[in-house]
Amino acid sequence: MFSCVRWCQPFLALLSSTLLSWGYNCPSSCLCPDHHTVDCTSQGLTRLPDSIPLDVRRLLLSNNWIPWIPSDFLVLYSDLVYLDLRNNSLTKLEPGTLSTSSRLVYLDLGSNNLTEIPSGTFGESRSLIKLRLGNNPYLNMVSKDAFAGLTSLRELELERNSLSGLDIEVLSELPSLRVIRLEGNPWVCNCNFAKLFLWLLENRHKLPTGLEGMECSLPGDGRQVSLSVLSEDSFRECRGLLTLTDYLIVIFSGICISVVAIIASFFLASTIHCFQRLKSKRTDEEEAED
Repeated sequence: MFSCVRWCQPFLALLSSTLLSWGYNCPSSCLCPDHHTVDCTSQGLTRLPDSIPLDVRRLLLSNNWIPWIPSDFLVLYSDLVYLDLRNNSLTKLEPGTLSTSSRLVYLDLGSNNLTEIPSGTFGESRSLIKLRLGNNPYLNMVSKDAFAGLTSLRELELERNSLSGLDIEVLSELPSLRVIRLEGNPWVCNCNFAKLFLWLLENRHKLPTGLEGMECSLPGDGRQVSLSVLSEDSFRECRGLLTLTDYLIVIFSGICISVVAIIASFFLASTIHCFQRLKSKRTDEEEAED
């Protein structure tokens, strides 16, 4: 009995100290079911909670009213692997906010009020496997380099937003992509959509709802049609049409050619003028000798 008391006392003291430490570091109005989890779900928060433990790995902040995330928020939480900000009031992501989340595996920004995903938003989040951006009713723009660096991303959700088009370079940045959700967006079946449609044809196995689950509106009458009834020939009128980039290249090339032609003409005229002066000088010298 004495031996048990002697050995148990240090253990109980350590356990008590640890439990007190956990309770002390847990933000008010939140639960901390284990040492690495902070659960602040549905607490009516209007800002990020204070005193989040630095070694937190799972941070649950869904179903609140949080309007923004400071750009340096993740700098201190280098162990964070799971971040749930679903169903808040986020309208934008500050530049660099997610650029330091090198261990983040799961990120849920769905059901917010985001309007745009700018270039370089996710920086060096090379460990990110699942990214949820669906159900943002005002999200109508995803920049070409928005997902640059997400080399491990396997699941991307962009369903039920306000996207009418999407540059396929956005998707070509994702070599590990296995699942993508794009249904429920107001896609427009114009020539800008043609390249995305061809990509979807080749990658239909990555669409959980298939082409049948996606619709687009026809440019003429706005009628909604399923992508499953379209084919490559549906966009044959777009073949040979130049994109804005193509036009800029043509214009720039034309300007360069014009500049080169002007410079060449100037040197040619200068050379002819010099030759004529030299010839005139020699003729004068010959007449003087005679």
